[in-house]
Amino acid sequence: MAALQPVRGTHDLMPGEFRAHLHVAETARAVAERYGYHAMSTPIFEFTEVFQRTLGETSDVVSKEMYTFTDRSGDSITLRPENTAGVCRALISAGMAQDLPCKFFYYGPMFRHERPQKGRLRQFHQIGVELLGVDKPLGDVEVIACGAAILDALGIGDRVSLEINSLGDADSRRAYREALVAYFTSHLSALSEDSRQRLDRNPLRILDSKDEGDRRVIAGAPAFAAFLTPAAASFRDTVQAGLTALGIRFVVNERLVRGLDYYCHTAFEFTTQMLGAQGTVMGGGRYDGLVAAMGGPPVPGVGWAAGVERLAMLLAEPPRPRRAVAIVPIGTTAEARALELAERLRRSGHACDLGYGGNAQKRMKRANKIGARFALVFGDDELARGAVALRDLDDGTQSEIPLDGIEAHLAAHR
Repeated sequence: MAALQPVRGTHDLMPGEFRAHLHVAETARAVAERYGYHAMSTPIFEFTEVFQRTLGETSDVVSKEMYTFTDRSGDSITLRPENTAGVCRALISAGMAQDLPCKFFYYGPMFRHERPQKGRLRQFHQIGVELLGVDKPLGDVEVIACGAAILDALGIGDRVSLEINSLGDADSRRAYREALVAYFTSHLSALSEDSRQRLDRNPLRILDSKDEGDRRVIAGAPAFAAFLTPAAASFRDTVQAGLTALGIRFVVNERLVRGLDYYCHTAFEFTTQMLGAQGTVMGGGRYDGLVAAMGGPPVPGVGWAAGVERLAMLLAEPPRPRRAVAIVPIGTTAEARALELAERLRRSGHACDLGYGGNAQKRMKRANKIGARFALVFGDDELARGAVALRDLDDGTQSEIPLDGIEAHLAAHR
């Protein structure tokens, strides 16, 4: 019988990778908190309608990628492919529309049945922020600034570029839609089958196509900027002026439309050249119609999500494990005292490794293997003097210290 393997598109996070994930998530949470965003969590599965009504039935996520099943009660359930819809559902369910604005940070696994490749898995993890209840350009500037600050705190701010675009208001989108339909209809024979299907339902999605033939047609499509209403253009200009005032550099990408139906006004992505084709590491925008589309009140929103796997791959130096103090007892009496000493050190805040068995040589070999900072070596003679030998495993020096004063002696190395 063949050994069991993880399901295709899933991945075991072993300690080294998991430390990198936690570093990304905790760094992001701490920075987001400075901007007033507080951590929350939604269930990893929702009623399918939560995503069908918000992501749009023409989106690739809904039509091709969602993990959907019928549970024992006969309800259609979907593993969350993204978290914005879940956060907005939670806002409605908890009756928080009276407490606006609401500012949330989240971290957790998402699920999409897509072709696995570098930086893209079927179970992946995202961090994100959502600002609900603010309809002013200042909200867009703040969430982008928060994202930029997180990337800087992770040490990868100089490895990414910010691209932004305006998707306008409803009148802008209506006018632009008509222009796109006319343009793409005149190039219908050159479009892929997917894009032909999108032409009637959501022609803006054609701009997001990765098909090479589509990309050639898209290159000549009209630009959104020419169809912005004066109000939408003013919103766009205010966002760009705010970013400039904060020293956040950006480039305008008029083909950036994002992949979901609920976006309006600002759309943005932080991209990198260091991950090949999967260059987007953080993306989001404004979604003023989402909460209302879910049956809630008309609550404006803006936010972003970032792939933890991709961010972790960009870290210049993955976080190292905490270096331990190794306990190396010699003899039966010392063995009996080892557990007590290890627990004392752990309770005082030190990482401590107890080798469980073997002679002193084997225990020292293990101490070096796990990268311990110090080894505490003691036998009957040391215990009789109320002392232990402290060996510095970096420089090889050794000194004797009082058994009662170990915690204070090691405090500087915690």
